[in-house]
Amino acid sequence: GASSARRSLAPLSTPAAPALRAADKPRTGEANVPASPVQPNTTTTTTTTPPPPAGGLAAACPSVSVVFPGPVSRESCCRFACELLKHVLHQRHQLPLPYEQLAYFCRKSYFSMSTASKKPPSVDSASKKCQQVLMDLEGVLQHLEVMFSLTLVPRVLILLGGNVMSPKELYELNLEGIYEGRAEESLKTTSCVRKLFHALFVADVFSELKALPVVGTVVMLQGHRDCGVDWFRPKLNYKVPTRGRKLTVNLSCDGVINISSSPPQHVTSTWEDYVWFQAPVTLKGFCE
Repeated sequence: GASSARRSLAPLSTPAAPALRAADKPRTGEANVPASPVQPNTTTTTTTTPPPPAGGLAAACPSVSVVFPGPVSRESCCRFACELLKHVLHQRHQLPLPYEQLAYFCRKSYFSMSTASKKPPSVDSASKKCQQVLMDLEGVLQHLEVMFSLTLVPRVLILLGGNVMSPKELYELNLEGIYEGRAEESLKTTSCVRKLFHALFVADVFSELKALPVVGTVVMLQGHRDCGVDWFRPKLNYKVPTRGRKLTVNLSCDGVINISSSPPQHVTSTWEDYVWFQAPVTLKGFCE
């Protein structure tokens, strides 16, 4: 029947749970304020705000919005962040190849060189730089998985160049509109990742950007202040920069979703309990 087709965000405590569209559910931190309805036929949108007044703000702040037709799992949210990080690093010329290809060729080169009797100094140096970049990036990706397992992560920042207060470019992944479901009841991760990257491809947000030199990249994300993470460093007073080029990727969920009389944690909690955390590693760009 219709009820069996509905998805659940949390284990139901009553046999008959009221069905609400995700757009009608209260957002986190505003339980008594109805959310604005999502346009039913809009799944991907790209917008650019008009240039702000003089004062050094970014000339334009494009955004890409993707609406998933149902809840997604916590693991999927982590995958969105990891894949976007790898994509931005490649598109902005901080990696000479897509991450998976670079990892394959660097490891292949490392093993072939380890059996060679003599290694040219330039090749040896390039191989070491590549290995270091991969090691740092893989470390960040692994710790992102840990962070997502400990707490809800409403926002992720990828900061390129400059410093965390004034980066050259800023990429924000906004997950506040996501409704999290149990793994067996959520949309498949692969299909959601495919939908996300299709939206980025259609928006074509990287093609007209000027080439960026090799810079440092820092990852920051929001998590609950008491999540217990020990690798990411809390930055309690951090404010998202308003200068520099910024792209925001907004992800949200739509569709009929069952909720019980005891709403999931992220509906009743408040984002005020969430603070910014910074990765203690700066990812250094690498070019061939």
